[in-house]
Amino acid sequence: MYYKATIRVTLRPSVLDPAGVAVRSGLQQLGYTGVSNVRIGKYIELELEATDDAEARRQIDRLCDQMLANPVIEVYKFEIAALEAAAR
Repeated sequence: MYYKATIRVTLRPSVLDPAGVAVRSGLQQLGYTGVSNVRIGKYIELELEATDDAEARRQIDRLCDQMLANPVIEVYKFEIAALEAAAR
């Protein structure tokens, strides 16, 4: 069975986000003074083959932990959905 995963990786709340600070500063310079606490992250979509939902979740968790996120400074969340044969 094939699955589509959507993954969001963000810095841990305790980690300074210099890119977010730069974006916030730029937005404020453009007149968006009500914007605060900007955090920048990554959004990843991928498709994978697995025997069932549980196996797909295990694979995605390993992918995130080993390559897509740095568990020391980042956290990740993901969602999976089974793909219909026609959607492939």
